[in-house]
Parts: sequence; structure tokens; C-alpha cells
Amino acid sequence: MATKKTTDTAPAAKKPAAKKPAPKQPAAKKPVAKKPVAKKPVAKKPAPKQPAAKKPAAKKAAGTPSAAPAKMPVAKKPAAKKPVSPFRVGDKVVYPHHGAAVITKKERREFNGTRTEFFVLQVATDQLLLRVPVANAEELGVRPVISKNAARKVFATFKDDPQEAGANWSRWYKLLTEKINSGDIYQVAEVVRDLTYAQQAKGISPALKRMLSKARLILTSELRFALDVSEEDATKRLDRALPRVELPEDE
Repeated sequence: MATKKTTDTAPAAKKPAAKKPAPKQPAAKKPVAKKPVAKKPVAKKPAPKQPAAKKPAAKKAAGTPSAAPAKMPVAKKPAAKKPVSPFRVGDKVVYPHHGAAVITKKERREFNGTRTEFFVLQVATDQLLLRVPVANAEELGVRPVISKNAARKVFATFKDDPQEAGANWSRWYKLLTEKINSGDIYQVAEVVRDLTYAQQAKGISPALKRMLSKARLILTSELRFALDVSEEDATKRLDRALPRVELPEDE
């Protein structure tokens, strides 16, 4: 019998079965460093604004709006306007108690700590210089010289009946003084009329004689400019216009 040739072959060493790669254990996940989740900033409700500590507001000038925007340029105050005067250098004017004068010039002088503009007045009769602030010359009684027509009305004043002292002499004297200082030529004419009459009728005191002389100078100085005549001619016209007192003859 044919013997089967057997080769004893050792059982083939079983190749170690390729181990199936073990299912990969999921790699231990490295703990993912958690990115700090940027928290959305919670929109904070705007805190009620604390009222800013108000700086003590500078006192506002009258008429400034109260709700002025902050840091606004300060409105510059308009420059004070120079006073406008109706008088000019060369004008003929009247100053109370001194009579007619000519404005010879303007000049600036220190007065009460400020530079003030003055008119320089040359008084017609007394050869006196007066300085009057330009800003309030009218308030102090400075006025233009009267016209020719007004001068004729002055002469008409002398035709009215004179006022006498009566029993209250001191009151009459005070009234005459106020009229002279008024700067009103018609009132000065009344003083000349009344004192001239009193002088001719009864005689007057030395004080009243000085008052009459002063009133005549004031009146003559303005009539001279108003009529455009010399001082001598103005005095003659005044004397002709004044009434003469006819005194009764002694029996």
C-alpha cells in the first residue's frame, strides 16, 4: 500500500492573528481648556446721571437766556456808545446863572477817576471859562441862544405889569433868585423888569442892586448873540425897551 507521505509538518505556527487594532479608545479628550466665554457685557442700563455739581453760575446779565449751551463763547458786551451831543465847537449857547457863552473847544480831563470829555465855554460878559461834561451838558441847563423872533418877545415882557415884593419880602427875594438861576431868558427879563421898577419907585437894597446888575448882564449877553449886535448896542436896546416910572410930583 502506498503509504501516504505525510509530512509531518508541524502545525504551522499560527501567525498571531493580527490583532485588529483595538478600536481606538477614544483618546482621552484632553480637557479642552474652556475658553472663557467672553461674556457679552450685559448692557447696563445707563445709571441715572448724577447731576453734575453745578459751578456757581456767574450772575447773568439781564436778558441773557437761562439755558445757554455749555462752553459757549462769551458774548462781548457792545462797546458803550459815545454820548451824542447837540452842541459843537463854535456854537453860541447859554449856561444858567452866567448867560451867553461860546463853546471854544473840547478837551479830555481826569474826573472822578475816569477820563471825561468836556466842553470849554467862554462866557461873553464875565470873561470866565467854564468846563461842562459833554455827556450831560443839557441836563446841566446848557441850551442854544434864542432866535431874533424870541428876542422881540423878550422886549414885550417889559410891557407887562411888574410884580412887587409885597409884605413877604424874603419870599420875593427867593423867587427872584430862582428866576435868575433858571436859565430861562423870559424869567430873567421879569427880574430885570421888577427890580428896575422897584429901584425907580422906592429904591432897593445893595443886595437887590447886585441882583439887578447880574440879571442885566445875563439878559444883555444873550440879546447880543440873538440880535447879532455889539454888547453896547444890546444894552441900549434893553434900556429903551424898559418902561420909565413916572413918579407923582410933590404937591
